[in-house]
Amino acid sequence: MQMVGSSYDVLRKQARTLENEIDLKLVAFSKIGAGSSISSSNSSAADTSPLLGEHVFDSLSADIEQMLDKLSTLNESMSELPATGSAAMHTLQRHREILQGYRQEFNKICANHTMRIEREELLRGSGLATSGSPSISGLSRREMYMKESGHLSSASNMVNDQINIAIETRDNLHAQRQAFKRLQTRLNDISNRFPLISSLIQRINIKKRRDSLILGAVIGFCVILLLIYAFN
Repeated sequence: MQMVGSSYDVLRKQARTLENEIDLKLVAFSKIGAGSSISSSNSSAADTSPLLGEHVFDSLSADIEQMLDKLSTLNESMSELPATGSAAMHTLQRHREILQGYRQEFNKICANHTMRIEREELLRGSGLATSGSPSISGLSRREMYMKESGHLSSASNMVNDQINIAIETRDNLHAQRQAFKRLQTRLNDISNRFPLISSLIQRINIKKRRDSLILGAVIGFCVILLLIYAFN
């Protein structure tokens, strides 16, 4: 049992040491994959020697893959030992999670690097891609980034223009909506006033008929009085 514990401790120390080394190499690997592996004092060399950066990236990628495989082997060796308690199981699970995280980060860096290379190849064009001069290659990379920045700026301006047009259209539609609301309000007012006008006209007609009847009755009474006076 003591030999098992000693073997487990040795494997755990090796795993921790290897994890620290992988962590450091992943940091450098990420910088190389992003195109910033060389310091600012050697930035001109980075621009004029892109193939050197690719060689370093491939070499470091192979080293990290070997280290990840070795860490996986150590984890398997620890899992094959008899369990010495819940703490040991938790530690082994933690080592597995760290290995999985390292693999995910490694794959992510490789994918981002591939996307960056493909984008540069598309922007470089066939004419510059066949150029064999390192200085021209470095210059083309700067030009590519400048062109890409210009394209992004133009696209941003176009999007802003479209947004402004959409805002103006929205304002115009809002103004038309308000105008239609006012027109509808006026129509409702007029329709509400029509019953009052009709009622007023009806009352006037009734009053006219009543006045006509009164006038007719007065005239008739006067005629009757005249006839009585005439016959008498």
